[in-house]
Amino acid sequence: MAGLVIACSFAGQICAQTAASARPVNLPAASVAAQPIYPLSQIHAGQRGVTYSVFQGSTPQPTEVEILGVLHNAIGPGKDMILVRLLGARAEYDGVVSGMSGSPVYIDGKLAGAIGFRIGQFTKQPIAGVTPIQQMLDVFSQSGESHRVYAENAHLEETFAAGQRSVAASGAPGISAEDEPNPARGSTMLQPIDTPLTFDGFSPASIDLFRQRFHSLGLSPVAGIGSASPEQRDPAPVVPGSAISAIIVSGDFNMAATCSVTYVDPKRLLACGHPITQFGDISLPMTKAQVVATIASSLDPMKIVNTTETIGSFTQDRESGVVGMFGKPARVIPVTLAIRGIPQPHTYHFAVAEHPRLTSGALTLSIYQAIQDTNGYNDPATYNLHGEISIDGYPPVKINDMIAPSPQQPSSLTAAISVAQRFDSIFSNTRELPAIHSVSLTLDATPGRQSAAITGARILSPNLRAGDLITVEATLHPYRHSERVVRMTAKLPGTLPPGPARVLVSDGNTLDHTLHLIANPTAPALGLDATIGKLNEMHSADLLYVTLLEPVPAASLQGKDLPGVPLTMANVIQAGSSAGEFAIDGETALPLASEKVPLALSGSQILTINVEQ
Repeated sequence: MAGLVIACSFAGQICAQTAASARPVNLPAASVAAQPIYPLSQIHAGQRGVTYSVFQGSTPQPTEVEILGVLHNAIGPGKDMILVRLLGARAEYDGVVSGMSGSPVYIDGKLAGAIGFRIGQFTKQPIAGVTPIQQMLDVFSQSGESHRVYAENAHLEETFAAGQRSVAASGAPGISAEDEPNPARGSTMLQPIDTPLTFDGFSPASIDLFRQRFHSLGLSPVAGIGSASPEQRDPAPVVPGSAISAIIVSGDFNMAATCSVTYVDPKRLLACGHPITQFGDISLPMTKAQVVATIASSLDPMKIVNTTETIGSFTQDRESGVVGMFGKPARVIPVTLAIRGIPQPHTYHFAVAEHPRLTSGALTLSIYQAIQDTNGYNDPATYNLHGEISIDGYPPVKINDMIAPSPQQPSSLTAAISVAQRFDSIFSNTRELPAIHSVSLTLDATPGRQSAAITGARILSPNLRAGDLITVEATLHPYRHSERVVRMTAKLPGTLPPGPARVLVSDGNTLDHTLHLIANPTAPALGLDATIGKLNEMHSADLLYVTLLEPVPAASLQGKDLPGVPLTMANVIQAGSSAGEFAIDGETALPLASEKVPLALSGSQILTINVEQ
C-alpha cells in the first residue's frame, strides 16, 4: 500500500485551514519507528490539530480540532486522555459520530492519538476524548496472536457458560447478568464511542431481541442501514482515517462492527482507539468499508456502512485499540441450515466468527432469523432439529431433538438456543482447545404445537422380582387434545436387591438431568472428548423414557460416572479428592426402555415398586 496518498477531495478553504496547523502522514509508515509521534508531554490546551475520518465514500476527510487539555488517569491508572473540540460546520452539525473512533489526530504533522471517547449523549458540543498514540502502540507488544488462548482463562469462560445455561433454562435469549446495559449509556460520563454493529439480512424485531447483549459488548446494533458486498473490490487504499470493519457473521446474513484506522504499515494496522469487545486475542475477518452516508442525530449520530473485500484479520482487541494483520486469514465456522416442511424450503449458508463470547450469541440470532425469514413461518410451529457440529480431531456433536413452542417463548428461539447451549459446553472446556470445523443443521417444520405433558403414570403389577418384566402405563395430555395412554414393558435387572425401588417415567430433559448430562457449572471441567460424549448421550424430547432408580449409591469423580460404587470405597475416594471433584447420589439411574411419541414431551412421574425375595 506504499505510495498511496490520502486525496484532498474537499473544499479548498478547509484544506488551507488544516494544512497550516497539521500535516498528516499520508503514506503508510514502514514501521512504528518511522511514524512521527507527537509526545503526550508536549500537548497542552490551545493547540490546534486535525483528525481524519470517512464521512462518505472511502476517502478520509479532515476536521480541525482544538486541544482542550490532558486528563490524567481518565481511562484508568496511568491511562491518560487528550480532550479535544471538533471544529467546523460539519462537526457542529454531525457531532462525534459512531464509527469515528480510531480517527487519527495529528499535531504539526505528527500522530498524537485517536478519537475514542465522547461525553454521554445529547451533548451540545462536539467534544471528544483522544487515546494517546503511545498507549495504543502498547497493543502491538501483546504476546501471541492466537485467539484461542481463551482456554487459559478458565474461570472467566466457565462463568460465562454457566450464565448462558442458566439463562437459557429460564427462557431468555442468551442474556446473562454480565449483559446488563452500560451504566454510562445516556449519561454525561465520558464513554467509548459506540462501534456501529450493522446487520444485513436481519429484521429489526430479531435485532431488538438481542440488542441488550450486543450493547453490553460496547456494540451499537443498527438495523437496515448497512450492507455487505464481499465480492466488491475497493481500489481506495487503507490509510489513517479509513473505515475498517470486523466481521462477526458473513454470507446469507451479515454482521459487522466498524471503526476508523489510526496507524498503518505494510503488515498491520491499529484502529478504534478503544476496544471493540476487549477479548484480547481474537480472530475476526477484517474488511474494507465504504461509508454510504453519515446521519446526524442528537441521540446517536452514526455512519451507514457497506463492507467490501476482506483484506486480513483482526488479531488483538485490547483496552487502547485493535490490531489487524494484512493477508492473515481468520478462523470462522461455516454453517449450513436447511429449513424444510414449508411451502418454499430454503437452505442458508453463512459463517460465524469462532470465539466463546461471540459465537453462541451470533449463531443464536442467525438461526432465529433464518426460521423467521420465510413466508411459510407460523407461530406456533414445531421443529424436528437434526444435525452435527464437526470439531477437528474429535467425534462430531450430534443434534437430534423435537422442539415445540411454550408459553414462555416460540419454538424458533428454543431451537436456536438449543444449538447455542451445545456451543457453550464445547467452549467452556478448559482442558483442550476446540477447533470447530463446521455446523450442519436441518429443521423440519410441522404446523401447530405438537406437544404433550406427562400427567400421570402407574405400574400394573408393582410387586415384582429381580429379572421380571415391568409394565408401565403413562398418561399423556397433548396440547388441546384428549388424553392418551402409552403402555411400555421393560425387564428389571436380575441383580436388583429386595426392597422398595423407584421408577422414573419422564421426558428426555428430566432424564438428562438425572444422568448428569447437563453441565454443572460447579463441577470440575471435563476433557473435550468426555464433553462431546455427554452431549451425544442427551435424549430427545419426542421419546418417553422409563428409568429405574436403583437403590445403590452412584458417584461422580472429576465428571465421570461411577455407578454402583460401594460406600466404603466412596468414602476413601472422597477423602482423597479436592473440593468439587467428587459427588455421590443415593441412587443409580438405569434407563430401561423408551417409546417414540410424535410429540415434544414435558414432565415426569415417580413410581415405587416392591422387589420381593
